Amino acid sequence: MSGLLWWIIVGLIAGFLAGKVMKGGGYGVVVDIILGMLGAIVGGWILGPLGIGGGLIGSILVAFVGAVILIWITRLLKKA
Repeated sequence: MSGLLWWIIVGLIAGFLAGKVMKGGGYGVVVDIILGMLGAIVGGWILGPLGIGGGLIGSILVAFVGAVILIWITRLLKKA
């Protein structure tokens, strides 16, 4: 249960920060959490080989980068 709570907290923080950095109003709390959690997977896949992502701050950083990438992709697809 604590692992799920960890993912939700990291996802919430990363999704919120990514929404602010991408100059959008965000997609709402639930979608921000989902984008943050999916961003953690994407960010881990991209930044994992570089050794980035240990601890709370590292996890948030990796999830944030991944969430920014996902928001960018969703906005590109939304325009198309």
